Amino acid sequence: MSKHSATLRWQRGTAAFVDNAYSRLHEIHFDGGMVLRASSSPHVVKVPYSDPTAADPEEMFVAALASCHMLWFLSLAATAGWVVDRYQDAAVGSMAVGEQGRVWLSQVTLHPAVQFCGQQPSLSELHALHHQAHAQCFIANSVRTDVRCEPVLS
Repeated sequence: MSKHSATLRWQRGTAAFVDNAYSRLHEIHFDGGMVLRASSSPHVVKVPYSDPTAADPEEMFVAALASCHMLWFLSLAATAGWVVDRYQDAAVGSMAVGEQGRVWLSQVTLHPAVQFCGQQPSLSELHALHHQAHAQCFIANSVRTDVRCEPVLS
């Protein structure tokens, strides 16, 4: 099986650190060469110690689920002969307090809106494609978060 890697880089700079008044801004270097600015969520660690313009781990988790689902959906649609012109998803993750008082991303809801060219799948065929994509998604298969898909007709 394949392996995937990411390298994180953070530096303290001149902050004292032990008072928790340090920047959470860091870089994530992906194996393909892309560098992403990341930080803690400003909902968790207040600005200026979080950078709201950078991606936070919760957003990246939601994005990874949505991206994996989309890639499987596109592959399955192509195999089935459906031509997809556009795919957009306004995915949302919800935090909750779980067992033992731990906060977690308990639910991620995908809202994919797909535009097809030519013949359109029926609503049941569209739902079946999304169900298959969810079943194949490596990320969804790796987490205990409740991942839901609510397709939006466009």
